[in-house]
Amino acid sequence: MIETVPAVLRFFGSFLKRFSQHSVTQAGLVFTLSILLVGIAAAASGNNLLFLVLAAMISTLMVSGLISRLSLSGLELDFVLPEHITARRKAIGRLYIRNTKRWVPSFSVHLNGSEENVLTTLYFPVVPGGATLDETIEVCFPRRGIYRESGFLFTTGFPFGFVQYRAHVTLRRDVLVYPSILPQPGFEELLAAVRGDLETQQRGRGHDFHRIRPYEALESARHVDWKASAKVGSLQVREFAREQERLLEIFLDLNVPLGRDEWFERAVDACAFLSWHMASQEARLRFLTQEIDISVPETGDVYTILRYLATVSPASIRHRVSPGGETSCKIVFTARREDAFAEAGWSQARFIRPDALGGGSESSLGV
Repeated sequence: MIETVPAVLRFFGSFLKRFSQHSVTQAGLVFTLSILLVGIAAAASGNNLLFLVLAAMISTLMVSGLISRLSLSGLELDFVLPEHITARRKAIGRLYIRNTKRWVPSFSVHLNGSEENVLTTLYFPVVPGGATLDETIEVCFPRRGIYRESGFLFTTGFPFGFVQYRAHVTLRRDVLVYPSILPQPGFEELLAAVRGDLETQQRGRGHDFHRIRPYEALESARHVDWKASAKVGSLQVREFAREQERLLEIFLDLNVPLGRDEWFERAVDACAFLSWHMASQEARLRFLTQEIDISVPETGDVYTILRYLATVSPASIRHRVSPGGETSCKIVFTARREDAFAEAGWSQARFIRPDALGGGSESSLGV
């Protein structure tokens, strides 16, 4: 007899632990109180009709819990997001809910996302047995970085709403979020200044003759050399030497003094903003830190830069980084003194310091 007491306590303990994961609604409290009152009245009066009503009410409560648990069982979730996601910008994702129960549908299912997901509550009136439902949703991640183990929660109160039953689902899938490429105060002024520096050498066809070559389909006829075409019997094109585009070099200094973490995040966003807009114009681009050296398009693309910026953090690295050439347009994001970069060859660069990104005039961007 004494040995059965711990077993009973363990049973009730596990029951209370499971029940604590659910929440009793106001209707459930009223119904439970009604059961208690009917039970007291039946015991006091000995009326068989009251005992029948009490049995029916208890059966209703038990059947309600059984159906609710059955509705949540067998539900699977898959969350598909785009390959490239930037912070503070809405992304369209697809949510797939599959009912693995072949014949039994699930009714009145709510899906809630964790606070980190920024996912609003979705409601599915019915998920047929063996069916897969898909829903298009908008998500917005507030900051860059890697998001892991995004938790979701299924809830239902079907059929009577006495208890809200819950079932947790965890997707162990990493989501990489790039820095924001949206314009912020000072970013557009910096972009305009960089474009002005690059336009000092005009792009386009040069005037130095290079060669005569065969005509290619859809090419403009104004470059056809008719004399050479008549001589060889086929269309020939006079080709001129193309001027070399100027190189834009962006250097992000990882040696950040204490108390400058907020500025570093703005500098990362500014690097992403510049890289994205310059790459969209097919500009020659080189991005450097004390850790990496990426040249677009030779050794990577703009997404290579954004993937690095998604997880970069300040680091104490004394490695000296030098620019590629004297004719390139150079930008240095740093919170240190400018003379720290003189020996490395960045003396002609445009320095972006902590007081520059919030400035509203071009003169505040440094020279």
